[in-house]
Amino acid sequence: MDKLLSQFLAVADAGTLSGAATALLITQPTLTINMRKLEEHIGAPLFERSSRGVTLTRYGETLYENARLMQRLYDNTLTAIIDQQHGAERGLAIGSGYSWWNMFLRDLIVRYQGEFPRAPVQVSLGNQLRLMDQMLSGDISMFLAHEIDGLSPNLGTDFVPLTRVYNAFFVHAGHPLAGAPRTQAEIDRYPRVISSLAESRHDRFFDPSRRRTRVETVFDRTHFAFRSNSLAACVDYTLATDAVLIHTHVMRDIFAADGLVEIIQRQDPRPAIAGLYVLKDRRGEDRIEDLIDRISHAAKATLPPLQ
Repeated sequence: MDKLLSQFLAVADAGTLSGAATALLITQPTLTINMRKLEEHIGAPLFERSSRGVTLTRYGETLYENARLMQRLYDNTLTAIIDQQHGAERGLAIGSGYSWWNMFLRDLIVRYQGEFPRAPVQVSLGNQLRLMDQMLSGDISMFLAHEIDGLSPNLGTDFVPLTRVYNAFFVHAGHPLAGAPRTQAEIDRYPRVISSLAESRHDRFFDPSRRRTRVETVFDRTHFAFRSNSLAACVDYTLATDAVLIHTHVMRDIFAADGLVEIIQRQDPRPAIAGLYVLKDRRGEDRIEDLIDRISHAAKATLPPLQ
């Protein structure tokens, strides 16, 4: 892939020239010169520069999405050639939230490797925006997550709905909120625990017209006491304090084994759709469609119905 485009992607991802230069193992002046060369070649400004770093212009956004597509095609081609050279079965690279891994994906992976013992498997666990970043970068082919509101249509993603769930609140067994129905106001009096990390660079995934509203909702930096990308750490913290862990309700039995109980909500919880994100340009590939079918059947057998 073209060197300048690769460097452009690194700058866009890092949000700063210095951070990208460090990741690329080149000097910042060299990278600055190369980005100006790329802007001259494109004939449009790609970055808005400030003391905090760089953000993409609308021309930069267009180049970013298409350059990502070019990189994915190039990387996928190299991977296919390597597989052919080594006679390996096509591997599996998938992302998932913690709930879906525990509920059914772990068993599906074991069955998959039993059927294709030579196929390497890569599973990335984490929050949905980090998984989106990995899918757009070509590190994973799809991921399981809640449906993300306000995504930019330029991302080129397809969402396959699988189940209807809701966010539940979990506390240790002796917590003052346990054992009786509670209003949202009562729950809100206690600090929150969230099993994801906010990363401002993911702001670019959202439609610009809704970006500020969506980011404040998704990242919400002010209303939590503890946040970690480790679910085990979140459970440990919740057991040791009076904080309230927010997580998908399908985990209640697994959390119960750890000593957490679900708070009974007085109001009906707001439902949410969870499903599978995949790139539109990969729909129709036999291996991708086969995996979507396998996941859909496993989810239907394990998770609450979509309707």
